[in-house]
Amino acid sequence: MDNRFDLFIIGAGPGGYVAAIRAAKAGLKVAVAENRRAGGTCLNRGCIPAKAMIHASSLYREACEGARFGVHASDVSYDYGEILTYRNDVVDTLVGGVEQLLSANGVTVLNGTATLQKPDGDELTVTVGEETYAARDVILASGSQPAKLPVPGADLDGVVTSDGFFAMDEAPESIVIIGGGVIGVEFATVLTNLGTKVTIVEALPKLLDNFDKEISQNLKMILKKRGADIHTDSLVKGFAKSEDGISVTFEEKGKEKEVSAACVLMAAGRTPVTEGLFGEGVTPEMNRKFVKVDDNFMTSIPHVYAIGDLAGGMQLAHAASAQGVRVAEHLAGETFSQDLDIIPGCVYTDPEIASAGMTEAKAKDAGIETVTGKFIMTANGKSLITKDERGFIKVVANAETDEILGAQMMCSRATDMIGEFVTAIANHMTVSDMLRSVRSHPTYNEGIGEALESVHGESLHTVPRRRR
Repeated sequence: MDNRFDLFIIGAGPGGYVAAIRAAKAGLKVAVAENRRAGGTCLNRGCIPAKAMIHASSLYREACEGARFGVHASDVSYDYGEILTYRNDVVDTLVGGVEQLLSANGVTVLNGTATLQKPDGDELTVTVGEETYAARDVILASGSQPAKLPVPGADLDGVVTSDGFFAMDEAPESIVIIGGGVIGVEFATVLTNLGTKVTIVEALPKLLDNFDKEISQNLKMILKKRGADIHTDSLVKGFAKSEDGISVTFEEKGKEKEVSAACVLMAAGRTPVTEGLFGEGVTPEMNRKFVKVDDNFMTSIPHVYAIGDLAGGMQLAHAASAQGVRVAEHLAGETFSQDLDIIPGCVYTDPEIASAGMTEAKAKDAGIETVTGKFIMTANGKSLITKDERGFIKVVANAETDEILGAQMMCSRATDMIGEFVTAIANHMTVSDMLRSVRSHPTYNEGIGEALESVHGESLHTVPRRRR
């Protein structure tokens, strides 16, 4: 009887462990299996360690630039080993917190690789090592792993993924980053801050291709100002050993080019972890490399659900967590508490980048007439105090109804402030609704009010609004 559960979850990342705790709070008997450490990629090899390194490297850059504020340091340096110790301490603390939460909520935690087997009668079965477990429902939350480009030289020493980069004990003198998406530009932020010579090679026409065009343009200018060499619309052909370490051959605008660096970081996306996940004869319907799911995240196998990176969509920790909550609420027969259509996107560059809802271009594609408001953050008191670069807040609203459709932000604390727009969009608030709030002075958050007023043409620092 101890091996029977109401819910069995494969994977204890941000989707799996959140689902486990939410289901346990609803009174279900829950088990979760994890073959590494609780917290998954995000906590151990992704979001958290990357953001810790961004914070440490940004402090170093700010110290080097202290003369802008009248602060002169005679000897500014960093110790990469100490940065790694700080990073690992943050990770270990958070992993311990997740483990305590699982234990406190009565979740059974199993260490090992779990495999979904053929159902045994009316029960689903999962094996972990030599043990077999039965469950009424199963959630697959195995996450993803870094993708490798299928090009010559991809397996050379010195060509690493994000996992390999986190294992490095020294900052490289130079690096080529393959990929200008979120992972690529965040690692570029860390390394340019520390003085590494960074080259980015991106296949798409711009950095952060899914974000507002103006964000991509500003980010490119900021990274170039900090010493990065950036090549967009460039297709990697292969890697080879060179005197400097690794040479990268790529095609840009029809011309073959080559650049060398001490190492190469492949940051060209992630792929779902499915190896060992399905036993013999267990074949859920797939959507290319992802497991196909319905609106409740159920797979083609009854009572088997898939969430997070395994199910495709936005590969974000908070998206996986929200999906885990949705499945737990569904299984407990509860009303859904969150709107999964509004998932914020956040990039922890400097300045930060965040977005929610529709851009102008997406609204136009949907046939919606829009009006936009924009506030340039150089007129914001807090931004002037901190001497931030090239920041702005843009609001997209429905021209007929005044309803907020989306927001794009590039400024300090953008990843914190975007929550105000997520709440507004999820609750169908209008520009006038949001303008009822008084925002503190001096704060970055005042920029939101200015951008909203700009939609109505009322901002003290108005950028003329545009109807589309």
